[in-house]
Amino acid sequence: MNLPDVTSFLPTETAPLLQDVDHPDADEQPPQSSFMSILQEPLTPLTKVLLVVALLFLLLSSVFIGLFAGAQHKLNTGHGGDSPVTVTSTVYGTATQTQTQTQTQTATSTSVSTSTVSVPGPVPTGPPEEPTCLSSDCIILSSSILSSLDISQDPCENFYDFANGGWLKTHPIPSDKGVYGNFEALAQQNRRVLQEILTSDAYVSPSTLTTSHDEQLMKKLRGLYASCMDEDKLDELGSEPLATVTYKIRRLLYGQTTTVDAKAARVLERKVTGLTAAIAYLHTRGIDGLFSADIEGDVGTDPNFMTLWFSQPELGLPSKEYYEEESFVDLYQEVLERLLVTLAEEEEYIGSREVSMPVSGEVVYQERLRVWPPWPWPPWGGDDDGDHDGDDDEPEPMDPEKAHKVAKDIIKFEKAIANASLDLDILFQDPIATYNPVPVDNLTAQLPQIDFPEYFAAFTPRNFPNTVILTSVTYPSSLSAILNETTAETLEGYLVTRAALALAPYLGYDTEAWKAVRSLEERLKGLKKGAVGDRAEFCTTNVEAALGFATGRYFVNETFAGDSKKKGTQIIKDIIETFKSSLGHVEWMDEESATAAAEKADAIRVKVGYPLSPDTENPASITAYYSRVYIDSEAFLENILSSNANEEYLTWQKLGKQRDPETWEMYPSTVNAYFNPPANEIVFPAGILQPPFFSRVWPGYMSYGSFGQVAAHELTHAFDSAGRLYNQQGKLEQWWTNATSEGFKERQDCIVKQYSEYTIDDGKGGKIHVNGNLTSGENIGDTGVIQAYRAWKAQYDSGLANGSEYLLPGLNFTREQLFFISFARGWARNIKTESAVARVRTDPHSPNQYRVDGTVFNIPEFATAFNCSAKAKLNPPTENRCLFW
Repeated sequence: MNLPDVTSFLPTETAPLLQDVDHPDADEQPPQSSFMSILQEPLTPLTKVLLVVALLFLLLSSVFIGLFAGAQHKLNTGHGGDSPVTVTSTVYGTATQTQTQTQTQTATSTSVSTSTVSVPGPVPTGPPEEPTCLSSDCIILSSSILSSLDISQDPCENFYDFANGGWLKTHPIPSDKGVYGNFEALAQQNRRVLQEILTSDAYVSPSTLTTSHDEQLMKKLRGLYASCMDEDKLDELGSEPLATVTYKIRRLLYGQTTTVDAKAARVLERKVTGLTAAIAYLHTRGIDGLFSADIEGDVGTDPNFMTLWFSQPELGLPSKEYYEEESFVDLYQEVLERLLVTLAEEEEYIGSREVSMPVSGEVVYQERLRVWPPWPWPPWGGDDDGDHDGDDDEPEPMDPEKAHKVAKDIIKFEKAIANASLDLDILFQDPIATYNPVPVDNLTAQLPQIDFPEYFAAFTPRNFPNTVILTSVTYPSSLSAILNETTAETLEGYLVTRAALALAPYLGYDTEAWKAVRSLEERLKGLKKGAVGDRAEFCTTNVEAALGFATGRYFVNETFAGDSKKKGTQIIKDIIETFKSSLGHVEWMDEESATAAAEKADAIRVKVGYPLSPDTENPASITAYYSRVYIDSEAFLENILSSNANEEYLTWQKLGKQRDPETWEMYPSTVNAYFNPPANEIVFPAGILQPPFFSRVWPGYMSYGSFGQVAAHELTHAFDSAGRLYNQQGKLEQWWTNATSEGFKERQDCIVKQYSEYTIDDGKGGKIHVNGNLTSGENIGDTGVIQAYRAWKAQYDSGLANGSEYLLPGLNFTREQLFFISFARGWARNIKTESAVARVRTDPHSPNQYRVDGTVFNIPEFATAFNCSAKAKLNPPTENRCLFW
């Protein structure tokens, strides 16, 4: 790991951070020995004999052999008891780090010593050993920690490898995955709980499903799961469910305007008259294309007033860089060709099943997609009205040569969109640059190819927007120019393949569409060719993604009992209080800004476990939320589309209304957490409040080191490079003084430089640098672990008194060291090179190794805890650290 030289960027910190990092009970005195007082009295012959007998008896214990041998020597030589005690000790700071010291006797219970003692009598050499928890749970916990370590590594040089090397060796990446770490392992564990809920008879008994609403929810959940697990039916359906969608896209795109050669009876030219209808159809099913639209608060005026945000779309490849790499472009083009050919063949069969109504002449297709809103669309007619002459309006056969040309043009079109899009570091890290409110008429003027009133109507919102917020002021006009230069054939191919890339994974494994998309995924993620994971896990994952608030109700009942919510919330509140207390000691923050920051911390809404909207504890609330989801098809894809349409409908119902303060953006079983700047809230689902991140019975140093660092990370996001720009009400404004903002910017520049010097292998013999600008917000969030450490220290004495700081067996580490080990263990992750490259190009989070080593590099308390030398890689001079808090 290459560490940065940031000497020129960071001035010397003059305000020390948490100076006292000694063990809290290091100053406790040993109890006075009554035996010592006996030795100080005149010794009679009888007393001497009794002492010798007692000494011989005690020598049978191996623990006190050295101690009593030295004492007997002193007694035999007749020296008095006023001489100083000299102890030569071998002290183990860690299991791999030793040093020999000669010191005055101040040994603590966390040292292992070999001593030659000159004393007046057999007295204790330090505080009595603290009791160790020997329950089965403690032994298992201790074992899991020991097995995760690689003690051949020096923690002061490679802490990530030291804390996780054992885990990494014993948890290889499954062949069907590109990454596997503790987050993924816990998500897999949570899915096993969900799978049991979806399949066990215990969850359909009258005693469990106490209401008709529970019965409705379980019917939807199990119906969706069953349609996914029925692989025979999926194979029988083939690509038809996907072709039904792509066929409708083509019909909507072209409307009814065609030019027909009567002699050849073939379509010669098609005009794009239904682009708005086609893109609206995609978006109402959760499929991205051309642009994205979302509903969020107006952070410049009223953060709780839900407004339309217009932004750039996702790309077919993960990022702009991939469109410059020939090998990926060639593979992507091949995949697009395969999709175009197979879908055109399937659509010919679908088109042949259309019939004309005898009176109106309206073309009717037996639509199986029972989703909202109903199609044809718009409801006032136009797209599917009029006469049709036989098969003249059917898709033309897509031969390989034509597919090759269309696929090539699609990639050119996507590359133009990529070049017109904002760089991700601006999109993710600059909320001021991406906040550009304009009247809706301005958007229509910049992008006249889209009829926005018609587009809005597809989502049936209760309120139509007057204002839209652009993340890029240039993207709409750039997209318009691109569309003007794009042929109808290319645009048709783009929309069809966008749907295919998104939906093909829900088809049977034998379909050509599934195989084509899978080949691209294998290359991008480094998956083993042809390796397919457990079907039950795949189906459980998709049920959770589609109906997550419903599955969350039963997940919480199984995994989040007792006082888990209370203890998790207490840790969060402790960290908030510690953060507020630290603000007065932050050297770069003046008093005015510190006061405002404390007010923002007080105003943060803390959500733990599960949401109240829909209400996890009220099945009627959840059934109402999913009332528009129709899980009644044997085709898994159709059921997924129904769920997607429901989510889009509910999202657009927020438009023009005040934010519901009880809503969540994650499901209860999700292994993650988040900070939402406009809502000024931090959210922790029950899914992450599980081992190895949380347990309500863990000792404090582990609870604060593991879950505490997650909580501190989300809290710190409120004051990171982007979060600090939102005030206590979630509004974008300058609420720090200029001097404080400048001080923060210096440290932000420092951390950008630090992480920009970290690299990963590109798989071709070269290196790719981490994007320090893109990851700056998350890297600053990771610095919050120091607040978790301080919060643990602040409650240590009370925790020790109530027994929550108990020791674990077999661990030769201090509590301080175990705090940092607990922090690092959460980030253990094996990752394929291809997946690592994709993430470093697109993910605002740094690679996990640097989330550990890069973080402790900036924490002096870590180096103190592990007795790191001044020359150690992770113990740099103060002026080289990026110190925020």
